[in-house]
Amino acid sequence: MERDNMMHGARTALNQNMEMREWCELFLKEKERHEKLEMSDEEFEKHWKYHKPEIMHAGAAEAVMAYKTRNQDN
Repeated sequence: MERDNMMHGARTALNQNMEMREWCELFLKEKERHEKLEMSDEEFEKHWKYHKPEIMHAGAAEAVMAYKTRNQDN
């Protein structure tokens, strides 16, 4: 339940803060790219286009935590 609350809070934050959303999207895209090294750039861009919504949803809490940690370090 706590994980669901964290994901919901993260999704809400991403929908309200476009700067955070852009950073988190890039963070998750780079993470996904490292997991799909066997794909060509063209294949990956097609993959990202169709799977981005589910990747953003599943990774929202992790990405927001990374964003907040990044801001604390700056």
